[in-house]
Amino acid sequence: MNELSLRDDVLDELGYEPTVDAAHIGVAVDRNVVTLSGHVATYAERLAAVAAVRRVSGVHAIADDIQVAGAADETLTDAEIARRAVEVLGWDSVVPDDAVQVTVRDGRVTLSGEVHWHYQRTSAEDDVRKLAGVRSISNEIKLTPRADAGEVKRSIEQALRRHAEIEAGRIRISIIGAGEVALEGEVSDWSEKAAAETAAWSAPGVTAVRDRLVIAPSDFSSGSG
Repeated sequence: MNELSLRDDVLDELGYEPTVDAAHIGVAVDRNVVTLSGHVATYAERLAAVAAVRRVSGVHAIADDIQVAGAADETLTDAEIARRAVEVLGWDSVVPDDAVQVTVRDGRVTLSGEVHWHYQRTSAEDDVRKLAGVRSISNEIKLTPRADAGEVKRSIEQALRRHAEIEAGRIRISIIGAGEVALEGEVSDWSEKAAAETAAWSAPGVTAVRDRLVIAPSDFSSGSG
């Protein structure tokens, strides 16, 4: 696929995504690397735009230069954003009470604290990303490990075998620290890469995932077009 065709596909996908106003987003393509520029109203919209581009076949990497401009008629102080973040976290039954701390500076939110599970950490970030005024999120919530290295590796290997979209034989798993997992090898596309990382994060006791997987389409998939 040439760069012009890939750019057209990216623009079409952005226009198809209902949560994204693509009118103010610029797209450039260079050797299968897509650069997004321009501005959107919310941080959640920025993430949705990046996610939409990842769905496009042929995209190997994304440079996200989109700015969060916010609504012209709404300006929230850092104190107001922090208060709303604390409130929404308190409403989430998945996030343990008082486990997550919030710091806001110039609309940039930092989440800290400790939880036991990765899904609790991602749920906290999902809660805050929807708030008006948030320009970016740094998720520094730590995970407390609850399983040994052997158990973690076995759990991930079993999860990979269960996922039909993953060619588990092309992926190598190694434990490089207390609860820290490295994924290496080749996958066919972004969706397989994301599925492998999700499988790793779903194992109990995983505190960090180093995704070193390379997108290398198989001969079958590359020749089907």
